[in-house]
Amino acid sequence: MHLLTTAADPLAGYDRAESVLFASSRGTLLTRGVRGVAEGDLATVAGRVDGPAAGAVGFDGTAHLILPESETWSPPLAPSRAPLRSGGWWSRRVPTPADYVKAVRQVLAELGAGRLDKVVLARTVELRSDAPVDLPGLLRPLLGHGYSFAAPLPGGRTLTGASPELLVSRRGREVASNPLAGSAARSADPAEDRRRAASLTASAKDLHEHRLVVEAVADALAPYCGALEVPRTPELTATETMWHLSTRITGTLRDPGTSALTLAAALHPTPAVCGTPEADARRMIEALEPFDRGFYAGLVGWSDATGDGEWAVAIRCAEVAEHTVRLYAGAGIVTGSDPDQELAETSAKFRTMLRALGVSDALV
Repeated sequence: MHLLTTAADPLAGYDRAESVLFASSRGTLLTRGVRGVAEGDLATVAGRVDGPAAGAVGFDGTAHLILPESETWSPPLAPSRAPLRSGGWWSRRVPTPADYVKAVRQVLAELGAGRLDKVVLARTVELRSDAPVDLPGLLRPLLGHGYSFAAPLPGGRTLTGASPELLVSRRGREVASNPLAGSAARSADPAEDRRRAASLTASAKDLHEHRLVVEAVADALAPYCGALEVPRTPELTATETMWHLSTRITGTLRDPGTSALTLAAALHPTPAVCGTPEADARRMIEALEPFDRGFYAGLVGWSDATGDGEWAVAIRCAEVAEHTVRLYAGAGIVTGSDPDQELAETSAKFRTMLRALGVSDALV
């Protein structure tokens, strides 16, 4: 899946029931038709998929990958700013903001007892409209922003969003991962925006949170790579709504037969979306989040017949049904986290999808 073809409209031929759309700096992939669906545990699926595949993997590691009849590639897209124009929306927040703050305090108590190093705690907002959701209209303002995507899910739903975070890519024997951890909301005021960026880079709490993720990613990749480059200090990167601490890890495969899907299975979930130790963090998430994450904090992307591919972390995303859009956002809780600030961080992370929808921040 590497041949670039020109397309006046990258959404031309998009079918929400069958197509996977995935856009990055490498180009814009659109799959067409379905010759099969690969479902099940990601590690098992990775071992049996030997052709082009694209789709999503849930937080629990359950894959739902389309084996397409054909696919087209278009050149990389410039960002669009035109939001979906829609009618009235009604929202339901799960948990309520007050309950989310209470849950963060419970995590902090566990951290203080020394039983955990980090837990990523998420919340959701369900938006409902009387009119059916215009999915292509929602996709257009997302295209060109990070790793933008739409992947069909069981039950007629669609996972869509624009993630800033690369879980893993493979091109030949070259491997890359770009974990993000440690975040701050952007400000419309330039001076305040610069202050927030500087504060993030100097934050001992955020640098610690970031190092936990980088070390876990490097440890997971090391058995597969003969050489691995891990920068000592993170860089600062930005989206339209957030500042992030970012480290780009690169390596060279020992075995050229190791596929991008195999690497993704080895990495998922990183502490950026779960926590550490992983098993204990999962138990806290299951106990404190009053909803099923589904495909949020999983991964989305593609692999081809050679094993090359690109898999992004499924964040800044939503699950879309006929009349509903369920948004997800999470924050990494470590020692020193402030519950009210973590709530504010999740609100800021919702803005990627809210802006694409043309919906007010007040609903979250």
